[in-house]
Amino acid sequence: MTERRYPVGIQTFSEMIREGYVYVDKTDLVWRLAHYAKFIFMSRPRRFGKSLLTSTLESYFKGDKKLFEGLKIMPLEKEWTEYPVIRLDLSSAKGRRTADDLRQSLKFVLRGYLKIYGSNEQEDTPGQCLTGILQRANEQTGRKVVVIIDEYDAPLLEVLHEAETLDAKREVMQEFYQPLKANEAIIKFCFITGITKFSQLSIFSTINNLTNITMDRNFAAICGITESELTTVLKEDIEHLAETYDISPEEMHQKLKLRYDGYHFTRNSEEVYNPFSLLRAFLQKDLSNYWFESGTPTFLIRQLQHFHTDITSIDSLEVFSFDFDQPTENMKNALPLLYQSGYLTIKGYDPESEMYSLAIPNQEVRIGYVEGLLPVYTGIESRDVKAGFALKFWRALKQKVIDLAMREMQAYMAGIPYIEGFKQKLAEAATAEGFYEYTMYLVFSMLNFYVRTQVKCAGGRVDMVVWMPDTIYVFELKKDETAQKALEQIDSKGYAIPYQADGRKVVKVGVKFNADTRVPEEWVIAS
Repeated sequence: MTERRYPVGIQTFSEMIREGYVYVDKTDLVWRLAHYAKFIFMSRPRRFGKSLLTSTLESYFKGDKKLFEGLKIMPLEKEWTEYPVIRLDLSSAKGRRTADDLRQSLKFVLRGYLKIYGSNEQEDTPGQCLTGILQRANEQTGRKVVVIIDEYDAPLLEVLHEAETLDAKREVMQEFYQPLKANEAIIKFCFITGITKFSQLSIFSTINNLTNITMDRNFAAICGITESELTTVLKEDIEHLAETYDISPEEMHQKLKLRYDGYHFTRNSEEVYNPFSLLRAFLQKDLSNYWFESGTPTFLIRQLQHFHTDITSIDSLEVFSFDFDQPTENMKNALPLLYQSGYLTIKGYDPESEMYSLAIPNQEVRIGYVEGLLPVYTGIESRDVKAGFALKFWRALKQKVIDLAMREMQAYMAGIPYIEGFKQKLAEAATAEGFYEYTMYLVFSMLNFYVRTQVKCAGGRVDMVVWMPDTIYVFELKKDETAQKALEQIDSKGYAIPYQADGRKVVKVGVKFNADTRVPEEWVIAS
């Protein structure tokens, strides 16, 4: 049996095909994209296949027909015309602190095409250089030019709330993109992609016909791996991974789904798996959280801190599209960035109210999200949570010994230093119970449990609900009243009723916290 080659770290379509890497065929969607509109914008989270998409478009417009033999595009494309392609990756322009540094970085990005098509000493700015490249490419080949820009937002993300710096750098980017409109007559196709969505007026002020396909159903699955692609193209990979874990392919499929699936890029669209993490799992024969290996992005942490984001509140939101699908620089909270970065995704849509349900996509994002933010928000390192008490607590819950689990939590929380992060969070919390919800949310999330706070039901809002494979825990937390009172509130307001038809055992837990020691003081448990 030939060993399967997985394209981890490979973002070049031609290399992937020529070297025989596993390839999930998206070329029919690539063809449709190329014929959909002239100027197109699309945002997707990091490590989601945007660079591979831009590389595939490059190979297609260069007319490299041999690369596409046997793929879905072949019945669709008849001409295979070769166009000059200008493909730019602006990730190298990231981190430039001044407008002048950014100008020099953009000119450096263009240097390869200046060598190919020539330069003019009168072309000084990045926009002037790009204008010269476009015009000479058109003149020398006699064909219209294709422009593909990847990570267009990289130069701006880290200065979102540094008004003076952002404005200066934005002016540089406006001048750089201006030739795309000015030379529209000689441009065949233009595709721009990145993580976030800056307003068209602020960045592409002259491109008045830019089509945004970020939430277009036609292209919802153009990046990522769908359920049908997983169970066909990658069927044998599931089987091989299942053998490693000594479980059935069906069980492995469910594990992959829980950990890496769950993304929706528009309403009523197919669920999409994170391609980077899925292929890494197949390559390394290990289910791990690969999306966060490089840590939570600095720009995201800065925005969460800037907006004083309550991280317990984002796991189940009902919002309108304009709340999350809006320009990054116009944000009034961190929601648009969390959605555009892939930390939240669409989980439902109500056509009557036109409201979307947003939530964390899957286990991988939940764990990585909490691990990355735990030290930022509380000063506690995630490894300390895991090493300190996670295994004991997890085992107690698995054995359904909730009393032992609560005693383990009591001992753990009693040992947490009362650092400034906790003092600030307690001061910011609307209620003391809200502070305890926050702390318990982090603890449960670190253990890979699905947990939600302030869950709406007919009788009001449940403080916390924790889902496990065979049990659902309904928590009510109190500071000034007894644990028995908390349990009585669960019953009187019917907090547990929505979960009784689930099939899993429902356990009700009333908890009283000690206001002085900040630990669970007593608890009452009922089924």
